[in-house]
Amino acid sequence: MTDPCTKLMESQVKTEMEAAMKYLAMGAHFARDTINRPGFSKFFFESASEEREHAIKIIEYLLMRGQLTNDVSKLLKYPLTTNNTNPIRQEWNSGEEALTDALKLEAQLVDYLTTDFLEEQYKGQRDLAGKISVLGKMMQAHGPLGEFLFDKKLLSGEI
Repeated sequence: MTDPCTKLMESQVKTEMEAAMKYLAMGAHFARDTINRPGFSKFFFESASEEREHAIKIIEYLLMRGQLTNDVSKLLKYPLTTNNTNPIRQEWNSGEEALTDALKLEAQLVDYLTTDFLEEQYKGQRDLAGKISVLGKMMQAHGPLGEFLFDKKLLSGEI
């Protein structure tokens, strides 16, 4: 592998960890007792685990190829800020807003690799877009109760 390729993959590890941190923040937000949306919380915590797994796969690939040029611990040290040193968002006004943010996050990551990750990213985008659509319809039909009902369906795995 060429040095620029290695550096891009190392950069992608940071991007995947950033995505995991954002999803953790979303999960924590919806787990708060004042929000109490355990379905949303569960969904975003699971998404954080998936992004973390992406980072692990890339690190394992770099190690297998003998291409990890930086200290691995430098790749994994990550404060609650983005690459621009902006704080990671900690609150959302609704489940729909958080799902929309998550869709933007997945869309940014889709350009990464055209192997295992591409199909998974497209499935993630499609899943999030579907969830946004269903939530919007439920909220139109039931008002704020729609988000509560959607949350229960997320928790039970129906959505």
